[in-house]
Amino acid sequence: MGSTRVAVIGAGAAGLAAAKALLDEGLDVTVLERGTRPGGLWAGDDGTGGSPAYDSLHLNTSKKRTEFADFPMPEEWPDFPSAALVAGYLAEYADAFGITGRIHFASEVTSVRRAGRVWEVTVGDGAEDVAPAAAAPREYDAVVVANGHNRDPKWPGPAYPGTFDGTQMHAHDYRSPEIFAGRRVLVVGMGNSAMDLAVDASYVSRGPVLLSARHGTHIVPKYLFGRPADATGGALAVLPWRIRQTVAQTVLRLAVGTPQRYGLPRPAGGLFQNHPTISDTILHRLTHGEVVARPGIERLDGGRVVFTDGTAEDVDVIVWATGYRVTMPFLDGEWLGDDPEAMPLYQRVFHLADPTLAFVGLMQSTGAALPVVEAQAKLAAACLGGRYALPPQDVQRAAVERAKAAAVRRWGDKRPMMRIDFDRYVAELPREIRAGVRRAARAAAAPKAANAPTTNPTVSAAPATPNTKAQDSA
Repeated sequence: MGSTRVAVIGAGAAGLAAAKALLDEGLDVTVLERGTRPGGLWAGDDGTGGSPAYDSLHLNTSKKRTEFADFPMPEEWPDFPSAALVAGYLAEYADAFGITGRIHFASEVTSVRRAGRVWEVTVGDGAEDVAPAAAAPREYDAVVVANGHNRDPKWPGPAYPGTFDGTQMHAHDYRSPEIFAGRRVLVVGMGNSAMDLAVDASYVSRGPVLLSARHGTHIVPKYLFGRPADATGGALAVLPWRIRQTVAQTVLRLAVGTPQRYGLPRPAGGLFQNHPTISDTILHRLTHGEVVARPGIERLDGGRVVFTDGTAEDVDVIVWATGYRVTMPFLDGEWLGDDPEAMPLYQRVFHLADPTLAFVGLMQSTGAALPVVEAQAKLAAACLGGRYALPPQDVQRAAVERAKAAAVRRWGDKRPMMRIDFDRYVAELPREIRAGVRRAARAAAAPKAANAPTTNPTVSAAPATPNTKAQDSA
């Protein structure tokens, strides 16, 4: 059998990490990227309008907690680099490890389907002004999905009562604050993008920017006591998360107070349960009256917005910073189930029905993304390269069920399948690789039954049919 052919969908951080790990295992890698350069969401204007990067975007996790272990960020960089620096870093990563020449740009994947022992991947022609043209499918032995989940804007729903006469936009389409100059602005949301946009708009808007949310979140400054706030995360990782939560919340309360102190809603859960918002600037603008907190929206009334406390404000622009949906339109429902966010994956990487369909980056982490996708990529590559053997399917399903139950206890019912504890997860995957290598060695040493296959069963064996009931139970 020739070298295993693997298609990687996406050339953002996850896709690049996957490509590097697969190349390290000696596999034949093709990266399919719909944009015109590597970097994914950090690439800015990548030719597709798909990147949500705005001019003021910076990392909200420090560089030492964000960088790839195999490619450290320059020492002379600031602790929280800009999006432009990160985009350049990812492009240099692709060049340094021979990935750039493997990327097919302007190649939007339109279909991925199983056809016997291979995967058929169909790619559009990349034209921006017409629908992607049908093309002959390309055949691969495995597919790694790394298309990210910050490209399909999630608008609020169901719609609020009433109508609004002004401009409505999603944070995905924001680039620079000039669009808000001289206008009365309402930002809806409490995430990092919502805070960045509210701060940006507050320097040019007409009157203070209104910041509306039904539920609160913890606001963590980028620096605490002169150091990046996430600098001690690794040291605390050995403690149970409840103890880490108590310690961190106490430090945060002493350093900056509670969100309620700034007029914001009380957080719905404790720190490390709901993802905190990382911002040095939003508290400053709130205390100076340039951003004003408002509760959730009750209804829209022409040029006014009525809030749940009965107050109303004149508004020209509403910015919905309400997050993104997980979408993989190239995969059929038989693989995704009813909800891609609830798709059970072993170690958040391997599809339970067929491990030659792997995912890198389909998670929601308590920390930075790059170390997570790097660890996931190495796990996927070890499996597809044949060094690592998966446990039996019943063991995989039991592990998925345990992980979901633990996630529900900690995070509730919002995306429990996707949730991971950054430090614990990044430490666990290398141990999982070592365990899988031992499984592979035991299998190789065991007496082989007559007519047993001699090639890598992970790649060459026919797939199981997706078991919807089994997946639902996980």
